[in-house]
Amino acid sequence: MQNSPDFVAVRRALLSVSDKTDIVPFATALAERGVELVSTGGTARALEAAGLTVRAIDDLTGFPEMMDGRLKTLHPRVHGGLLARRELESHRNAAEEHGIAPIDLVCVNLYPFTQTLASGAPPAEVIEQIDIGGPAMVRSAAKNHMWTAIVTSPAQYAGIQNELNQNDGQLSRQTRSTLAAEAFRTTAIYDAGIATWMLEHTGAEQTSAVAPPVQLGLSTGHALRYGENPHQAAWAYPARSGDGVLQAKQLSGKELSYNNLADAAAALDLVADLGQNAPAAAAIIKHTNPCGAAAGDEPLSVLDNAWAGDPVAAFGGILALWSKVDLPLAEHIAQPGRFLEVILAPKFSPEASSRLAERWPNARLLEYGKLDSQQAGTVLKTIRGGALVQELDNLTTDATTWEHVAGPKPDANTLVAANHLWTIVKHLSSNAVAVGDTRGLLGAGAGQMDRLTSCRIAIEKAGTRLAESNGAIATSDAFFPFSDGPETLINAGVKTIVQPGGSKRDQESIDLCNERDVTMLFTRRRHFRH
Repeated sequence: MQNSPDFVAVRRALLSVSDKTDIVPFATALAERGVELVSTGGTARALEAAGLTVRAIDDLTGFPEMMDGRLKTLHPRVHGGLLARRELESHRNAAEEHGIAPIDLVCVNLYPFTQTLASGAPPAEVIEQIDIGGPAMVRSAAKNHMWTAIVTSPAQYAGIQNELNQNDGQLSRQTRSTLAAEAFRTTAIYDAGIATWMLEHTGAEQTSAVAPPVQLGLSTGHALRYGENPHQAAWAYPARSGDGVLQAKQLSGKELSYNNLADAAAALDLVADLGQNAPAAAAIIKHTNPCGAAAGDEPLSVLDNAWAGDPVAAFGGILALWSKVDLPLAEHIAQPGRFLEVILAPKFSPEASSRLAERWPNARLLEYGKLDSQQAGTVLKTIRGGALVQELDNLTTDATTWEHVAGPKPDANTLVAANHLWTIVKHLSSNAVAVGDTRGLLGAGAGQMDRLTSCRIAIEKAGTRLAESNGAIATSDAFFPFSDGPETLINAGVKTIVQPGGSKRDQESIDLCNERDVTMLFTRRRHFRH
């Protein structure tokens, strides 16, 4: 910035924090450098209790705090001290005329709106956690970072102290600029969260002509070794609230890579979907596509059925389980001939984690805890020139609602298995076809330019297990445009076909199934995944 000084000495600091983590040591370090401390409400009381000399905000403004703390920092002597451009004579003269003292550093973190909302607090309590004065001070200081430093997180305290010690009580232009950028990012996320809640809380209608606000709610990211390929830089940004792979506890193994995280997220999404309809579930992912998946009552058999879906692809894959991993299950996972890059489970017993870490020292064990029963939110995909945003595909799978259009009426076991396979095909890349039976996924064809090829790949992957099956089921993520796909599946031994329906040529497929005594069910819903 033009005329921006390389270094600014910190002589006066305003401290007003909701999260008081490490604020006393930080303020103590400032005071030891002779910095005047100005503070508000609870922050001032905490500093005074620690023996620090603090100038109250109402002494600075000449105006008392009031309205339960709603009004305390929204005053010209605060914002003038933050916004004054000290290189301009007119600003200096105005400050002197009105008794406005410069403020060199502001330490503010905002009221815990997101945490209060997540706690299930009533709307009146949530509204009280909408910070007004805090964001105003943050933005004022960040705008004038030419002269003022803005600190918004306890994570920044140590770096600030180190730089003040190294530069005789001064902060560099680069540091002030970096802090300002982080400050604006912080208020943007904060305001987006409030806007999203207000729209939902007030029942404001979103029409197709009015795009809803996109609230990512991400915290500070961290660098990964590289992206999908070594020549690509990459970062991970955990959400401030919620659950998932980035919130999971890593018990052992190497650092997670970009591809590990992408595959682990896909595995967790699938096993969580399967787990809504079964006590036990297992999903094995390779390149974000399921190569093995099963659900049932008993974790050991479910694991075996998932691995048998495609043992070649499963080697070096990512395994997600819906059940706690105890030592017997860990021993089952660690069988000879198997290798896994990442294993996810809600919980690992100490004995199980030790056994798996011994078997594969580099394998990452991720403990994801309790998941919300249903994900909410949006999916964002960046494209050249912008982004596409859509709601998550949270369609509930219920085979009892499907339309029986051809062949014998399916029995209860077939419907349960079909329900699981329809869930699995939802997690495959389009065009997608999944072949399986009551054991789980036997073979999948995914990401093909035509659905017939997906059928052929799924059959090839299923191999002899399909030929041995007494009740093979095929699910398709979208309708079959011609009867050649169903015919290929039927010739391979499939007895039940599940598809959305909706093709102009549906009747040809229905007639074929009736002729061959094969059950066909229409879901009337599709599950494209690009």
